Amino acid sequence: MNVTYIQHSGFSVDFADMMLVFDYWTGEITIPEDKPVYVFVSHAHHDHFNEEIFEWERSGVDIRYILSDDTNADPAENRILLGPDEFCDLGNIKIKTLRSTDEGVAFFVSIQTSESAREVHIYHAGDLNWWHWEEEGTEYNQQMKEDYQNALRLMEGEHVDVAFVLVDPRLEDAYYWGIDWYMRHTDTERVYPMHMWGQYEIQDRLLHQPETAPYRERIVKVMAS
Repeated sequence: MNVTYIQHSGFSVDFADMMLVFDYWTGEITIPEDKPVYVFVSHAHHDHFNEEIFEWERSGVDIRYILSDDTNADPAENRILLGPDEFCDLGNIKIKTLRSTDEGVAFFVSIQTSESAREVHIYHAGDLNWWHWEEEGTEYNQQMKEDYQNALRLMEGEHVDVAFVLVDPRLEDAYYWGIDWYMRHTDTERVYPMHMWGQYEIQDRLLHQPETAPYRERIVKVMAS
């Protein structure tokens, strides 16, 4: 399993017999022509959804799109639109969606691949995060906390091989609250920060944040190429 950071919240996960692409917005990516490709879009925000992804199928690639239903993508045989709290079984790939605290969904994907005797589990948060904006006031922020924690209860105790979770510097001192709650309530082997708006130095702050000590060695720093 080869994980590649593209930009912002975009990642590819490459196996011998398939590739997964999550929330491509911009950046360099090579779409293979010799194996199936599954493209995930968590919601319609411009920094998570670029309609350029639909150009990738023109070369005849075996490609399938798993899209949040708020994208309002035109229907097609190889496009699956999912809302929150839904399940989709594609045979060797099973997908559960979680309700976002912003727009759209987060994805929990279980994959049966030739490289592993067991299922591989991948979590991509989309914009599901513990959003805390001081200007919104106490009531809003308390509701956001409850909504985030309730959404992640579906993940509690799950084993996750790779997770992509928000670390947004715009939240100031609350930038790590979402990833901290997530890591303390799941069994995740590797977590990749995302949604950093190019401020990659926030990862060094995260790695020195006292609260991250119990899982610090499982955080994988990223940098756009």
